[in-house]
Amino acid sequence: MPKNFIEELQWRGMIHDMMPGTEEALNKKVSSGYIGFDPTADSLHVGHLVQIMTLVHFQLAGHKPYALVGGATGMVGDPSGKSQERNLLDAETLNHNVACVQKQLESFLDFSGENAAEMVNNYDWFKEMSFLDFIRDIGKHLSVNYMMAKDSVKSRLETGMSFTEFSYQLVQGYDFYYLNQNKNCIVQMGGSDQWGNIVTGTELIRRKGGGEAYAVTTPLIKKADGTKFGKTEGGSVWLDPERTSPYEFYQFWLRSSDEDAEKYIRIFTLLERDEIEQLIATHNEAPHLRVLQSALAEDITRRVHGQDALNTAIAASRILFGKSTSDDLKQLSERDFFTVFDGVPQATISRTELNEGLGIIDALSAKSGFLASNGEARRELKANAISVNKEKVADDFIISEDVLINNKYVLLGKGKKNNYILIVE
Repeated sequence: MPKNFIEELQWRGMIHDMMPGTEEALNKKVSSGYIGFDPTADSLHVGHLVQIMTLVHFQLAGHKPYALVGGATGMVGDPSGKSQERNLLDAETLNHNVACVQKQLESFLDFSGENAAEMVNNYDWFKEMSFLDFIRDIGKHLSVNYMMAKDSVKSRLETGMSFTEFSYQLVQGYDFYYLNQNKNCIVQMGGSDQWGNIVTGTELIRRKGGGEAYAVTTPLIKKADGTKFGKTEGGSVWLDPERTSPYEFYQFWLRSSDEDAEKYIRIFTLLERDEIEQLIATHNEAPHLRVLQSALAEDITRRVHGQDALNTAIAASRILFGKSTSDDLKQLSERDFFTVFDGVPQATISRTELNEGLGIIDALSAKSGFLASNGEARRELKANAISVNKEKVADDFIISEDVLINNKYVLLGKGKKNNYILIVE
């Protein structure tokens, strides 16, 4: 039996505000609803996952979800939450971004069955509309006073706002009106910063079409330490593996604080309430084992990147914490290899030297400078302190082509913490 959509979001902590009558309307009948995604980049990031999960829960509750990709609104730029105007993108860049975003959304939602998800692009209904048609048929229904009262406008009055941005709420409002009239969408969902734009849509529907329309917003996610969610020292955490590798993505969730992990596992996974409560209880018994963070990271990485990518991310993490094998190392891409061993000193040798037979003692000292002398290399080898690709070796070990990582790298180690990379060129 389908779940109550609003109840599901409430226990997961995913509702910030909603219009009166929303829950009753959705419980009365199977309905359609949508969320918009502006294609400002060629990938979504983890900040979009709250809205993606909202659509997933909407579909699981038996309703029909629409994912709107803003090919038209992307040309305008949403002022909500922005202190200055965005740079506008050209049509070619926007079309590329739209295609990439659509592909990512398709991996989360079910596009088959009775309540199959659908993708829509608002450029399809705006491309034939003239400016005069828009201001005559849409603009006349909402007063300037009504539009000026929105927080997204008021917050920008001192710094200035172009007419382009000022008109954004009308454009988004028309999206809701169009989908209400043509796709029977009765609810628009989005982040709490979108409340004003969504309500503009419900008002336009009421005044122009006389239809039924509701609004639901989710809270903006903040980390317990006050820093911005979804950001790292390297920037945004993207869903595209070319922008953020599955290993980096996995590590982002694994590094969550206990307080954040308890919140995130409700919002970003599809685990049931009793499963989550059991995980939290198990975690609280032994927080140092980070059971909650592991479950969170594994669930999200698997759904975004697949099981194979998750396996590689786990292998990379084992390397980071000293519980790995040479097989784990050989699974790593070049990018992940250098992410794991960021800052580790390096030396370069020729492939000819390798093929002539490179003994471990020379590799540790004369060829790399990792250790000060052959004598030190022999002492460390005798003490069983030296490893090649995380596996202990003796003083007669020869480094050959078959031990290379990515056919190019060798990881030398002394003890648990001292590493050195040989690059073979």
